[in-house]
Amino acid sequence: QVQLVESGGGLVQAGGSLRLSCAASGDIVNIEDMGWYRQAPGKQRELVALITSRGSTNYADSVRGRFTISRDNARKTVYLRMSSLKPDDSGVYYCNAEVLDTEWVARVYWGQGTQVIVSS
Repeated sequence: QVQLVESGGGLVQAGGSLRLSCAASGDIVNIEDMGWYRQAPGKQRELVALITSRGSTNYADSVRGRFTISRDNARKTVYLRMSSLKPDDSGVYYCNAEVLDTEWVARVYWGQGTQVIVSS
């Protein structure tokens, strides 16, 4: 069993900042890609940012230059620093990780989500 637990969401005014965290735990041998996705009401879940095990990053065009993804491999944690937030950034943010577990099977796991609301 592998669990991903997000934290750090909340209500913030436009222009403000938040930092999300996602900690992985359980039967983990190695974690490959880790990422953040978001889903706004009535919309499909979309990729926000991705970071590989070697630290290469990729961002959605809508957040590039405002958001920063990072990871601490020793803590099995991925972060998303969000700045200059806009109301369109509101939604439920989900953590995602590709994990090689102790059964030596690579699976994709999701966190339960954390709500971000940006007020105008």
